[in-house]
Amino acid sequence: MSLPSQPTIIVVHYKERRSKCTVEPLRHQPGFEFWKFPLKVPHSPANYVRLGIDGPPLSREDRQHGLLVLDATWKLASKMEAEFEDVPVRSLPVCQTAYPRNSKLFEDPTAGLATIEAIYLAYKILGYPLDGLLDEYRWQEEFLHINDEVLNAI
Repeated sequence: MSLPSQPTIIVVHYKERRSKCTVEPLRHQPGFEFWKFPLKVPHSPANYVRLGIDGPPLSREDRQHGLLVLDATWKLASKMEAEFEDVPVRSLPVCQTAYPRNSKLFEDPTAGLATIEAIYLAYKILGYPLDGLLDEYRWQEEFLHINDEVLNAI
């Protein structure tokens, strides 16, 4: 397995609490680039696909593109999408999140995953190394267990 040819860009909303951010441990791993939203200068990266819910399925053919991931609550992420509407969307297979949710303000999408879970699933589909991705994710074992069937089918 080889690393992506372009860094995975994770766009983090400024309201996202770093203490609860599931991708925080990736800041020090090679192959990841973090952008703070809102961007000072609007910029959509060329030759990237964005993980989202309403797009064609992510596939091995997408290895030719970089991966763009929005990191925020679902409510905030939906507002971030407009900034990157020209980046083609790719969806992931339906998996169950292990991340505990208890929003009293709005309902999370049933296909919604924690950002680190989505990146793990995307990397598995794309054939990228998975080493270290979930090492510091508190719900790693539960996520892998409840999605064993889907993950083994990839």
